[in-house]
Amino acid sequence: MTQNDRVQWVYSSQNEQELEERYDQWAEEYDADLESDYGWISPQRTSEFLAKHVATDASILDAGAGTGLVGECLHQLGFRNMTAMDLSQGMLEVARRKNIYQGLDQMTMGEELGYATDQFDASVIVGVFTQGHAPASSIDELVRVVRSGGHIVFSLRTDTYLENGFKDKLESLESAGLWKLVEVSDAYYPLPKGEPEVMHQVWVFQVS
Repeated sequence: MTQNDRVQWVYSSQNEQELEERYDQWAEEYDADLESDYGWISPQRTSEFLAKHVATDASILDAGAGTGLVGECLHQLGFRNMTAMDLSQGMLEVARRKNIYQGLDQMTMGEELGYATDQFDASVIVGVFTQGHAPASSIDELVRVVRSGGHIVFSLRTDTYLENGFKDKLESLESAGLWKLVEVSDAYYPLPKGEPEVMHQVWVFQVS
């Protein structure tokens, strides 16, 4: 299976269990595949946006952390108090070996998260709001577990924003006074080598 086929294979998962199993199988080769065959830049781009608004001593939930690519970028920027959460235990085991997270938890975006309300100062989400992955409804739990005044920073595919309920969810949370938009990036190509047609934006919200 080529790397591009592997991405489409993951995208085509029919349910959370299948998605988890496919990520478990991909975990050991994931970092190398994304770097060499895709030029994946969203971890660095999103981390830079988070660092503009969040202090380095903040407690960060890396939701959908995978193998810890975002954590590595944040660690390089001086962040140390980070918790990784992902549905794939195989991916979390790779992240564990990087020794950059204070905690690693297997949980599923879209379900109730096993964290206290207002537990974190910020959450970062990269590569999760895309085809066949976390639903727009998963943002509700992120708003719950991030304290008032804290930030939620994420990458989001531009087509997923328009087609999968994300536009309505982002706007409804703002209309309800639960968060406010701080910044949104221009659209960019997160996978210039492997999927040059895909575009992302980075969104920064502050929880009310």
